[in-house]
Amino acid sequence: MRSDHKPITVHILEKEYLVACPDEEREALLNAAQHLDKAMREVRDGGKVIGTERIAVITALNIIHELLQNRQKQNHLSEQVGTGVARLVSKIDVALQGDKTG
Repeated sequence: MRSDHKPITVHILEKEYLVACPDEEREALLNAAQHLDKAMREVRDGGKVIGTERIAVITALNIIHELLQNRQKQNHLSEQVGTGVARLVSKIDVALQGDKTG
């Protein structure tokens, strides 16, 4: 364990895990563990997946799927913003050119 990393205990599906973590990332790690615990409980309580390892894999797939969908939406929004900005810049250029000739 690195000297700047201190152990922190997280609880996931009634089990304790000791994780090395820098102090400045402690809150983020606790939030991530809470999110993972909640997601794994939802999969487990759904009753269709049995076994901790399978629950973990299905939960990981669900979280990654959600992450990838959010990235795709963010990329789409960024493209829309970029297109909108380009149109505005073009309109400003046209307006400035009109002022120079007028």
